[in-house]
Amino acid sequence: MSRGMVAIVADYRVALRHGTTWFDSVRDAKSAIRWVREHADELGIDPDRIVAAGGSAGGHLAAAAALVEGYDDEPRAVSARPNALILFNPALDLTAFPVPDHWLERSTDISPLHQVGPGAPPTLVLHGTSDMTVPFAQAVQFCAAMEEAGNRCELQTYPGRGHGFFNYRPRTMDDFVDTLRRADRFLVSLGYLAEP
Repeated sequence: MSRGMVAIVADYRVALRHGTTWFDSVRDAKSAIRWVREHADELGIDPDRIVAAGGSAGGHLAAAAALVEGYDDEPRAVSARPNALILFNPALDLTAFPVPDHWLERSTDISPLHQVGPGAPPTLVLHGTSDMTVPFAQAVQFCAAMEEAGNRCELQTYPGRGHGFFNYRPRTMDDFVDTLRRADRFLVSLGYLAEP
């Protein structure tokens, strides 16, 4: 709180634990942001400065909450759209992954890359170029689409880094610390955090 930030960790349903689909996970992500906004006074936060952040599937869900229409629970009068995004190796195009044929069209519907338009929240994407789980090209394509639509999208490239490079590892904390510093600077640039 000393610099003006409250962190909240949201959980969401996943297929292996709950027998649900990607579409349910998008609904959960949007519900979490809506809940935070609806309870902003209780939480002592500004409902117009909600940042969604996540890595890999969590990055997909943060971006989907911002860009995907539908998949909304009540109360729909409360926006589920975050005001900014910080995405770590995010899955941005689900059509690039193996999906059942009957999901293919709907996977486009929840792929942030295919839903970019004007007015999207400012976004920071941190992605390793050697990611074998989520291709780096998705981050490049996403930021290009965001910029073409007139949105702010900063892509921070990590040469030779794979999926999850940003995670905390006691012996090699350089990437972890670097991604946090870059996220911090991004939030300062938006006026969401005070200068350190």
